Amino acid sequence: MSLLLIGALLAGAPATADTVIGRWKTETLNAIVEISRCGASICGKVVTSDAIRANPSLKDAKNSDEKLRTRPVQGMLMLSGFAPDKDGVWANGQVYNAEDGHTYSGRITPVGSDRLKLRGCVFFPLCKTQTWTRVR
Repeated sequence: MSLLLIGALLAGAPATADTVIGRWKTETLNAIVEISRCGASICGKVVTSDAIRANPSLKDAKNSDEKLRTRPVQGMLMLSGFAPDKDGVWANGQVYNAEDGHTYSGRITPVGSDRLKLRGCVFFPLCKTQTWTRVR
């Protein structure tokens, strides 16, 4: 098989699930989230954000669980339980939003190697999608 044909086949191949592993800049608050493997699933922790840079001791004050309102936002797990689906997509996960203190069902779709779409839903069709960019 020629190198040209192999290159064409690879260019059209879907992104692998591992393309989501790494550090990502969110669309809002200039937050950096580190996505890693957590057993068979993936998870993501808050590394920093504009709010954390302004207040390094920022707490999860709006959490719907009163017992968690004193935990620091920095290092907090915000993505959890995402399972591999087809075409490199991670689905059936949970997205925690510290801005409103609620958890949403989520889906992560790689868009090439440097962008991903994170979709969180209260219930379908009430969803919001953000595009995150890889931090190198």
